[in-house]
Amino acid sequence: MMQETEILIAGGGIAGLSAAARLAADGHQIVIVDPAPAQNAQNNAPADDAATDLRTTAFLKPGIDTLTYADVWDDMQTSGAQLRVMRIVDAGGVERTARETADFNGAETSDGYFGWNITNIAAKAALLRKIATLDNVRLINDCRVTGYTPPTAAGPGPAIITLSDGQKFATSLVLAADGRNSTLRNLAGIRFNRWSYDQDALVFAVTHHTPHDNISTEIHRSGGPLTLVPMPDHNGKACSSVVWMVPHARATQLAAMDDAALARALTRDTMNLFGPVEIVTQRAVWPMVAQIAHRLTAPRLALVAETAHVVPPIGAQGLNMSLHDIETLAKQIDLAKLENKDIGSDELLHRWERRQLPKTIARVGGIDLLNRAAMAEPEFLRDLRYAGLCAINHIGPLRRLAIKAGIGK
Repeated sequence: MMQETEILIAGGGIAGLSAAARLAADGHQIVIVDPAPAQNAQNNAPADDAATDLRTTAFLKPGIDTLTYADVWDDMQTSGAQLRVMRIVDAGGVERTARETADFNGAETSDGYFGWNITNIAAKAALLRKIATLDNVRLINDCRVTGYTPPTAAGPGPAIITLSDGQKFATSLVLAADGRNSTLRNLAGIRFNRWSYDQDALVFAVTHHTPHDNISTEIHRSGGPLTLVPMPDHNGKACSSVVWMVPHARATQLAAMDDAALARALTRDTMNLFGPVEIVTQRAVWPMVAQIAHRLTAPRLALVAETAHVVPPIGAQGLNMSLHDIETLAKQIDLAKLENKDIGSDELLHRWERRQLPKTIARVGGIDLLNRAAMAEPEFLRDLRYAGLCAINHIGPLRRLAIKAGIGK
């Protein structure tokens, strides 16, 4: 039996759920298809997820605006910590000491802060709680998209989506938010480029003696950036999430250490800026890759989030780029609906793609360059990176441009 929905979203991660909540706020009828098993929306996550996904997301102000419109932000932010200052430290000299420290203060923005850092598990739990209250959203778990049939060239019919349990949906618009290995993207024949770095990210949380004062600190030395992002206090102690990007060989060494040895290594590499640290969670290791789709659309289909782009975790750009995809598309969809136009027309999708794809390419390329600069081993490249940070820190127009770019505007 054929079912109908206005919008079908493939993928029930943070991006897919955010898209559903945002579009539902405009009154659209939505079905979300998620391969993951159902979760209790009142709990943060199943125990196995808590043990493996230790990542946090720094939600920047434009993304916060999207989640506020979706009426989920007030719930989400209660489990996070505000990011008041973004600090970049160049420590790439021969002596491996802090040669330049650039503090970008949220007071320099119109909003007074840069964003909030929230665990992915808590963010998803808040989104699930919101979705559970919406009559115009249906979440189908333990199921995946297995078929995509676009309308024929002869007419403006719907796309037909087939699910792994045999259900079929006729829909005006499909959003592919099913990740970097997207089935929908492959079914639509959209090619992509992917490249890897000889680099992994260790992810875990620590407590430390020196308060973070809501300052996110990104330390640049050869091998990749080391970032400590504020989190709420843990057992009465200051706490930060750690994203430590290093060459693969060193990541293997660090991951094999016990907590005490890893804490000593981190204290040394942070130049004791936070005092002695203590590991308070399990650690995870994530291989670093980047990826970009050649196109963002197919008939009645739009690619968003990691289906469209994947970047290393630098400058909190990953999920914030995804929320930007969602917001720009949602505005065009809502305008079309108000004008009683087809929300999945080729005209609408191509217009969105013409605006979005160049920005996506530029941001993926920029983050790639930043990561390669952060990984630089030769001394002259480290000195060039240092000179660039000095220029951004001390030249007013460059500083303002960096702040604007950093918050995704």
